[in-house]
Amino acid sequence: MNMKVLMIEDNESVAEMMQMFFLNESWEATFEYDGQKGLDTFLANPDEWDMITLDLNLPTLDGMTVCREIRKISSTVPIIMLTARDSESDQVIGLEMGADDYVTKPFSPLTLIARIKALHRRAELTEGEEDGIENETKRYDIQTDHFKMNTKTREAYLNEQLIDGLTPKEFDLLYTLAKKPRQVFSREQLLELVWDYQYFGDERTVDAHIKKLRQKIEKVGPQVIQTVWGVGYKFDDSGVEST
Repeated sequence: MNMKVLMIEDNESVAEMMQMFFLNESWEATFEYDGQKGLDTFLANPDEWDMITLDLNLPTLDGMTVCREIRKISSTVPIIMLTARDSESDQVIGLEMGADDYVTKPFSPLTLIARIKALHRRAELTEGEEDGIENETKRYDIQTDHFKMNTKTREAYLNEQLIDGLTPKEFDLLYTLAKKPRQVFSREQLLELVWDYQYFGDERTVDAHIKKLRQKIEKVGPQVIQTVWGVGYKFDDSGVEST
């Protein structure tokens, strides 16, 4: 797979190590060692990047700020945050800011490569779905009296109002829940179905994405993602009133 990666990382030894692994995958990588410079590089051509890896602790601008600014421009570019092993709150906040995944330091380069490939596979599937989009804009993969989703346009509507700004993982999470309404999914099931690999029981990833997804849904209508205490989450729009 061909890929263009932007790695924003102030530790030059980490960057040099990853450069070897990126070359081994035949990926083109650009390295920035400062948060503001990394953001400027992204903003210069937002459509150029297939993947961004972003350290939290950066000079000039921290990783949280960089992630937030990137998400103002693009809700689709995959972002992997690199965090310290003991910074659990940072990991959750990073996901809430719009990161799709995180890897804790110190990390194995092969682990990061695997995470990048998993996210990129999802992006490639999305691009494939968009082929012939002009002929598919009126077809919805999920449609109820109140809710509809189109995987070709990557759009979701509640009472005819667009749920705006969904990241790739938020869209996939909503689609996974909505295509089987009222079925309860455990966090472990959602990790496997949406993230495409095992997180070894790290349920905070699901909870953080659910929180952000709910915030975006509530901007256009009532909540359709319900918590089933002690079990997990489900999609249920049966109580939604038409507008």
